[in-house]
Amino acid sequence: MADPMSKIKTVAIKSAALKALALPARILFPPVCAGCRRHVSQPGVLCGACWPKLRLLERPWCAVMGTPFTHDMGEGFLSAEAIADPPPFDRARAAVVYSGVARQMVQGLKYQDRTDLAPWMARWMLRAGAELIAEADVVVPVPLHWRRFFRRQFNQSAELARAVAHLSGLPFSPSAIRRVKLTRQQVGLERQEREENVRAAFRVPTEAQIEIAGRRVLLIDDVYTTGATVRAVAKALKRGGAGAVDVLTFARVLPGDFRADESATI
Repeated sequence: MADPMSKIKTVAIKSAALKALALPARILFPPVCAGCRRHVSQPGVLCGACWPKLRLLERPWCAVMGTPFTHDMGEGFLSAEAIADPPPFDRARAAVVYSGVARQMVQGLKYQDRTDLAPWMARWMLRAGAELIAEADVVVPVPLHWRRFFRRQFNQSAELARAVAHLSGLPFSPSAIRRVKLTRQQVGLERQEREENVRAAFRVPTEAQIEIAGRRVLLIDDVYTTGATVRAVAKALKRGGAGAVDVLTFARVLPGDFRADESATI
């Protein structure tokens, strides 16, 4: 019979060796705060100054839109937004409010090539979207037009979606939907202008229809602002054969906070 102490010693030696190998990297590239880049104890965490500035979205919330309520309205209660303008997707959830350090993280990922933030942002998304992930069949990111992708070299939504798929064990399908129209940036556009901007901008390629046919798609984006983009993508996914679509984003601009003329608003 194998000696159990010998196995424990082997595991301990391997763990110590891995830590030793990681030490030079930690010295050369010490972990920094995901918000302000101060040095922290481990990668992907916020420092003591940034953590209080992050507002997590918590229950109670609208069963459809994920919009938080000030007090519990009862199971399945819907917000005025969900009743007045029912979305083409089934449910939407977001991890944090788009303000303060969350805004810095989104803009760092999107405009400063901080792709290292995506796995840590995805962990918060998994927490907020646990019920969606439990029922999802495939993870699909909001796509970039190929010209914009060529300039930027990466798609921030795809980085988040890849991390969500990896952490949840779900299939990742980055080519299930395509942006076929080069749209204007949504920044600075009013609500109606945003809807017009992305109208007919997305399509499921014929060869990709098998990836989503009859399946529950988890659509990933970085920020839910007015919902114009994810609504347009959800409609295209449904036309392409998806059985249902849920939306999961890292951040959410709460109703009443949207300002089209605010340059910092996505």
